[in-house]
Amino acid sequence: MVETKSSALDNFSLTRGGALDWLLVRLGQGGDVPHLLVRKTLFAVLITWLPLFVLSLVQGQALGQDIRIPFLRDFAVNVRFLIALPILILAESGIDQKWRILTLNFLTSKLVADADVPVFQKLLEKTSRLRDRASPELLLLVAAFLPSLFVKTELLMSGISNWHTIGTGAGELSMAGWWFNFVSAPLFRFLLLRWIWRLCLGTLLLWRVSRMRLYLVATHSDMAAGLGFVSQGQQAFSPIVFAGGTVIASQIANAIAYQGATLSSMKSPMIAYAVLATVLLVAPLLVVTPVLVKLKKKALLEYGALVTEHNQQFDQKWIQNKPSPNEIILGSNDPCSLIDLGSSFLVVRQMGIVPIDKPTLMTLALAAALPMVPVVFLAIPVNQLLQLVLKMLG
Repeated sequence: MVETKSSALDNFSLTRGGALDWLLVRLGQGGDVPHLLVRKTLFAVLITWLPLFVLSLVQGQALGQDIRIPFLRDFAVNVRFLIALPILILAESGIDQKWRILTLNFLTSKLVADADVPVFQKLLEKTSRLRDRASPELLLLVAAFLPSLFVKTELLMSGISNWHTIGTGAGELSMAGWWFNFVSAPLFRFLLLRWIWRLCLGTLLLWRVSRMRLYLVATHSDMAAGLGFVSQGQQAFSPIVFAGGTVIASQIANAIAYQGATLSSMKSPMIAYAVLATVLLVAPLLVVTPVLVKLKKKALLEYGALVTEHNQQFDQKWIQNKPSPNEIILGSNDPCSLIDLGSSFLVVRQMGIVPIDKPTLMTLALAAALPMVPVVFLAIPVNQLLQLVLKMLG
C-alpha cells in the first residue's frame, strides 16, 4: 500500500507540464531545480526587458529629455519585467512543493481510506493529463497576444509622450514599442494567465477529491471538518498576488509622477485589486462548501440528539433521582462528559462551510497591499508622513 501511495504522488506537479514546459525540457531548460529556475528567469528578462532598453537607447528614448516618460524612468515597464516577471517564474518551485505536501496530506491524515487510494491516484493522473495538454496553453498564448493587436500604448500613458511611440499619444510605435507590444507584453500576459490556469487545475482537483468518500469529522478543531489545511494551497499563491500588485502599483506610480494624479484619486484601482485578488484565491475553496454544508447539517442532528440523550440521563441521575449515599458528584466523570459533549456540539455549530482561516486571508491581503506602500511614499513626501504620524501620536 505504501508503494501505491508513493506512485500516486511521485509524478504529480501543479506547475510542471504543458507545451511551454515540453519545449523548455527539449532545450535543456526544464524543471524546477533552483539553478534552472534562475536560468529561465534570466532568459525571460533577456528577451523582455533588455531589448526594450537597447532599442530605446538607440532611438534616444532611454533617458531622453524630449519625451515625458523615457524608458528608464517608466515605473511600469521596469517593475513589470525586473520584479513581477521574475517572481512569476521563481515562485514555481515553492508553490509546487506546497501543493505536493497538501495533496499528500489527504493520505497521511487518513481523509482518504487505504481502499480508496487507487481512486485518489486516478484523480491525480487525470489532472496531470489535463495539465500536459498543449491546447490550453496555446489558447492562453492567443489570449495573451490579442490585446497587442488593438492597444498601442500602456494604460494611463495615452495622450502623453513616452518611449512606446514616436510622437505624442497614439503615434507611430517606436522600435522599443514594437518589441514591447508583440514580444514582451504578450509573454508577461501568458505567464500570468498560465498561473490562473494552474489555479483552475488545483480547483478542479480539489473539487474532484471532495466528491470522494472522505473521512470528515465535524468536531475537528480546524473548524472545517479536517479540510482546514487546503487553505494553505491558496496561501501558496501569495507571491503571484504580490507580483500582480507590483504591476498595478507601478502604473499608478506613473500616473502620480507624470500625469498629476493624486493618491486619493487612484485609491479605487488599489482597493479593487486587493479585493479582486483575495476573492479570486478564496473562491476556489467554495467547491467543498456543498460537502461541508451537508456534513454540518447531519452532524448538528446527530450530535444534538446525542447531547440531548446524555443530558436527560444526567438530569435523571443527579437531579430527578437522588443518587445512592456512596455516589457523590465530586470526582465523578459524569459532569466532565457533560462538558465534553457540550463543547463538541459547540464546535459543530461553529464549523465553517468554507475552509479558509484568518492567516490565509491576511497573507493574501498583505501580498496585494504591500506593493502599494512605495506609491504612498511617492505621493506623500517622507517629511509630511513623519509630521502626520507625530501629530497623531501627540
